[in-house]
Amino acid sequence: MSQQNKAILLEGNAAIAEGNKEADMEYMKAAVLTAFGSAEVFEFQTIPKPVPKATQVLVRVYATSLNPLDYQTRRGDYKDLVRLPAIIGVDVSGVIEAIGEAVTHFQVGDEVYYSPQIFGEFGSYAQYHVAEESIVAVKPINLTHVEAACLPLAGGTAWDCLVTRGNLQVGETVLIHAGAGGVGSIAIQLAKAMGAYVYTTCSAENFDFVKKLGADYPIDYKHENYIEVIGRETNSRGVDLVLDTVGGDTIEHSSEVIRPFGKLVTIVDTATPQTLLDAWGKNLTIHFVFSPQYRDKLDALRNLIERDQIRPVIDSVLPWSDIVQAHQRLEQGRMRGKIVLQLTE
Repeated sequence: MSQQNKAILLEGNAAIAEGNKEADMEYMKAAVLTAFGSAEVFEFQTIPKPVPKATQVLVRVYATSLNPLDYQTRRGDYKDLVRLPAIIGVDVSGVIEAIGEAVTHFQVGDEVYYSPQIFGEFGSYAQYHVAEESIVAVKPINLTHVEAACLPLAGGTAWDCLVTRGNLQVGETVLIHAGAGGVGSIAIQLAKAMGAYVYTTCSAENFDFVKKLGADYPIDYKHENYIEVIGRETNSRGVDLVLDTVGGDTIEHSSEVIRPFGKLVTIVDTATPQTLLDAWGKNLTIHFVFSPQYRDKLDALRNLIERDQIRPVIDSVLPWSDIVQAHQRLEQGRMRGKIVLQLTE
């Protein structure tokens, strides 16, 4: 056989192999972020289904929930960290469909929940997701997938703020800003489970709501000055810890209501200059929390959830085909709890 014929044959075999490979490839639907901007920038596309590596699991996503990080990413707040086109989303509840050869903690068919790596390769707005088994946890047995999808990022963040970083103790006092929100509604329940006395800011129409979650003293942020209220109620002593989920100048003003050597924990990045002389003068400890992903905190939360000490708070449930409307509602704010996108019945 001539060299030319051999080359033609090799090219033909390579084309056949590539064709067979493509024929064997499985696909999925995903809501793809094709540009930064308004909620309308999402496009539903058919893309290759991911294949788990040795230490990863492949999860069929039954539900995901929305977080402020989602619309902030979508509009371009973190464009230096996100390469387009991108699949975003940071909450998953679903079922494992395949595992890598080195996975030891899970089996096919396990129901799990977790938060994908923030700014990782891709997120949860898709029918399937792959994740390192080290960040995946068994779903609470008493929750549906829709309910469980509310908790990984918000619940994990609350845990990092109050337990890991805040070291909140039985009998201490805490002020949780925006107690009716996604993180705040879980933080109230967690703080009560830890034996703390809870102040929280919210609108007056949410007073009954946050009290049912366990808040001891709601403060109407529209018509009351929380600095004056805390000063009066604590005889000017101040609270032991403040959790800031709002941003703006909250760090600066919250330091006025914390006792000397107390703690302030914030989950909000802000470019607004803050005057921290009061915090300095009180020897306050300030923690900036960008919640990392790991299994232990989700396992700890599952124990509390299965004892009914923490329940998910759902604002609304939408089919994931309504992702534009979901993002618009999220960005408007004034929700009670989380917006959930349901991918599988």
